[in-house]
Amino acid sequence: MPAEKLVSNQPEKIYLPKTSESETLKKIRHTTSHVMAMAVQRLFPKAQVTIGPWIENGFYYDFDSPEPFTEKDLKAIKKEMIKIINRKLPVIREEVSREEAERRIQAINEPYKLEILNDIKGDPITIYHLGDQWWDLCAGPHVENTADLKPDAFDLESVAGAYWRGDETKAQLQRIYGTAWESPEQLAEYKRRKEEALRRDHRKLGKELGLFIFADPVGPGLPLWTPKGTVVRSLLEDFLKREQLKRGYLPVVTPHIARVDLFKISGHWQKYQEDMFPLMAEDEQSAQHEQGFVLKPMNCPFHIQIYKSELRSYRELPMRLAEFGTVYRFEQSGELGGLTRVRGFTVDDSHLFVTPEQLDQEFLNVVDLILSVFKSLQLKNFRARLSFRDPESDKYIGSDEAWDKAESAIRRAVETLGLPYFEGIGEAAFYGPKLDFIFQDVLDREWQLGTVQVDYNLPERFGLEYVGEDGTRQRPVMIHRAPFGSLERLIGILIEEYAGDFPLWLAPTQVRLLPVAEEFLPFARQVANQMQALGLRAEVDTSGDRLGKLIRNAEKDKIPVMAVVGAKEVESDALSIRTRASGELGSIPVAEVLERLKTANENHSTF
Repeated sequence: MPAEKLVSNQPEKIYLPKTSESETLKKIRHTTSHVMAMAVQRLFPKAQVTIGPWIENGFYYDFDSPEPFTEKDLKAIKKEMIKIINRKLPVIREEVSREEAERRIQAINEPYKLEILNDIKGDPITIYHLGDQWWDLCAGPHVENTADLKPDAFDLESVAGAYWRGDETKAQLQRIYGTAWESPEQLAEYKRRKEEALRRDHRKLGKELGLFIFADPVGPGLPLWTPKGTVVRSLLEDFLKREQLKRGYLPVVTPHIARVDLFKISGHWQKYQEDMFPLMAEDEQSAQHEQGFVLKPMNCPFHIQIYKSELRSYRELPMRLAEFGTVYRFEQSGELGGLTRVRGFTVDDSHLFVTPEQLDQEFLNVVDLILSVFKSLQLKNFRARLSFRDPESDKYIGSDEAWDKAESAIRRAVETLGLPYFEGIGEAAFYGPKLDFIFQDVLDREWQLGTVQVDYNLPERFGLEYVGEDGTRQRPVMIHRAPFGSLERLIGILIEEYAGDFPLWLAPTQVRLLPVAEEFLPFARQVANQMQALGLRAEVDTSGDRLGKLIRNAEKDKIPVMAVVGAKEVESDALSIRTRASGELGSIPVAEVLERLKTANENHSTF
């Protein structure tokens, strides 16, 4: 079964490596963070430095300063940084004893550095100097001279609050974020992408297009879907349900809560508890004995119970149980981000119970489904990640033999399909390895979407069986799969990928009729009714505005097809069509418009 190669149609851009991908950038950003800290302490002598690491697109430094930094301060700090860079100060590495480091820190009264020193394991201690004017504890790496930094290839971006050691019981610090690159061209491209990201931000567009909201009385990370947003969700659900039915999936529905004992058997309570909401116990004694209910973080233990409710025969396998199941994860508030990181989300979950002999083909069939979904959603730029366990970690359950068999099955699948892939050691679920699809959006950001997992461990833990052809009891293998990943994250990504301009089949409103005067309203409503009877989402603008404003409003609302209705259209039983994709198409008979819309909607194509 050959895999379809999906290639991005985006124009070639300047490549922007992450810090972890470039030793040169790592040195540039680490050194620039030191230059920033030196500039801050020259301008604000009372500011104390804490830590200043590189991050994937830049760097930051945390400061304990009595006065809050302002935008004006950032400009002054940047100006001072350029002066330091232009002084061409050598960056000198020095090794000292722990006692000498402690003496120097005490001499400059930097208590945060003293805490950092105490956490450093082993000797000697390394210090990096900027000339003879400033130093900090650091392991490196750095450039050799500040002259190696380009004054027009860095910028300071923002100030944010941060707690020392990430502990809200400790001191409140100020974190200055910056970015630095090898060339001014890279910096310009980075800024362009940031501006484009703001334009496409799904939180902003979601509000403007009326798709979803967050409400303080409900709580962070818990989106509320408006009628328009619910249309998009329902369309995606219906689309995948139809595809699944074609492939022999059986729909199921399971509760949102269960006894904690269920998740003790699965291992979630032991290995995943910090990501679960707290236990709901009837009384203090029950709480002490860990007896009660929890919100489900996963759907798999529920589907296992459905499988286990009867003794299955090999003739019933593969059994494919599918559910759009809402799960709950106790994400930290600082990790939440619009729809892409939430506390309650719906997974297009399915669990396949297969014989060992069926495993390879069923896995390939799942991947084929995922590729089909991506094609329909116009998601073209992705690669496969083999998410395997880290042999050095103790976070996994099951035997080495079970893990080796599961990882081998995934590797066979991607090699059979010819999928481009890379390995992610340590990215496996605690119960089994995964094949994750990592999608790269128009801004070259990466997101995990679809996933397929092979699991020998949960069937063992739950004692799952089937009666084999020879009459013996045998153990099935489980495949966990979710082509979307989660509806919330998928919709957030689609909003940004499309910049809010959904393709016709997914648009909450597909057609808006624009009568140029009140006398043409009856005809417009009649045509809208005809469209609705065909399953199309059509509406009439009854505002009475001038045509120019009617069109501008429809453009702002990102309506795919606009149909102008005036005297000529009523007389000829036609519509003057404009589309966001092609512009003005001219007058088209109503019957032809209806047929073309119906076909485009069914085929997921443009008008």
